[in-house]
Amino acid sequence: MLFSPSERSQEIKARVMAFMEEHIHPNIPRYRALDESGNPNDPEGLAFIQELRMRAKREGLWNLFLPHLREDEPGTGLSNLEFAPIFEEMAKVGWAPEVFNCNAPNTGNMELLNAAANEEQRQKWLRPLLEGECTSCFIATEPAVASSDATNYETSIVRDGDEYVINGHKWFISRALHPDCRFGIIIGKSDPDNPARHAQHSVVVVPFDTPGIEIGPDLKVLNHHSVGGHPEVRFRDVRVPAENLLGEEGGGFAVMQSRMGPGRIHYGMRSIGMAEVALGMMIKRSSERVAFGKRLYEHGSVANDIGRSRIEIDQARLLTLHTAKVLDEVGVKAARKEIAMLKIVAAEMLKNVTERAMRVHGAMGLSDRTSLVGLLGAAWTIGTGDGPSEVHLPTISKIEIRDHDPVAFEKFYPSPSD
Repeated sequence: MLFSPSERSQEIKARVMAFMEEHIHPNIPRYRALDESGNPNDPEGLAFIQELRMRAKREGLWNLFLPHLREDEPGTGLSNLEFAPIFEEMAKVGWAPEVFNCNAPNTGNMELLNAAANEEQRQKWLRPLLEGECTSCFIATEPAVASSDATNYETSIVRDGDEYVINGHKWFISRALHPDCRFGIIIGKSDPDNPARHAQHSVVVVPFDTPGIEIGPDLKVLNHHSVGGHPEVRFRDVRVPAENLLGEEGGGFAVMQSRMGPGRIHYGMRSIGMAEVALGMMIKRSSERVAFGKRLYEHGSVANDIGRSRIEIDQARLLTLHTAKVLDEVGVKAARKEIAMLKIVAAEMLKNVTERAMRVHGAMGLSDRTSLVGLLGAAWTIGTGDGPSEVHLPTISKIEIRDHDPVAFEKFYPSPSD
């Protein structure tokens, strides 16, 4: 299984790394100060990020994740396989993907709009995201139902003449508090009596200046308020034009599929970059500290942790590249198993590597003097977002059972005795 990076991928990766070294790494303390200020969504405080974004756009390091850009749309548009090693580098600094317009939830929303929007919707909603003029959010999770089963969503989207009327309560809506968040894409029930549960829901675009939308309070995630937030969002008789429907009425799940597959593969790419940071920190710390007459890496347990971490990172990287190749060649639906496998493997790998690095750092690993606590939080978040592992494991099992050929395995069983 060989994955030789294309010349284009290698060239852009080198440019991204140079950009990060020159423009992003020096601003890490500035971002950290904003993140810890108690007001992470201050427009003035966030202005430097938009300046970096426009610089990246001018340099052509823009919308790298989206393979199907049109010629008249800004960005490079790499395949998933080409993008994977580049996103790995971006992810070594948590907020860096935003600088290159490659951050969730915008990436997923752009994928969705690219697949489902008509030309008018494309110009009205996709174009501003592609240009970096605004940000957006995806409005799905609800507090009153188990949202890992998306058929449970109860928010109502009811047709009334030339409008849809939305009522419901959502939460953990990432980026909804960002000052540049212009709209959200919401899924809710438009046909609750349809006997086919997967045909009950629709997806519409909701501008955030529409009357009846109440955003807040913000929810702490792992006891932390982040840029953009994860607030509750309530809809009380919110009216949007019927032309804001994406795809067909009752086709919400088909629309969502164009978003979920690419979004989940990005988890794998990001996890590898973050895990490389954790491993590098582990090696550095273990070479600096002496315990019981030896440097830490000379102790067998620490050496084993370093070796095990390298194995797990490289295994996850191979699965990421394989999944990217499958996604490029056969599309989201046919790559469901690989995407589900990667979602699980990536989160577990990042958690394992980060926890080992934390133990090597001792008490310091639990503090804010390193980024390890944030990396561990990212592992937990990746393991929960878009459904926990327990949701994806049955998908893998179902596909394996469906594709199993019992005849091929008959030779491994002894013949029944006469």
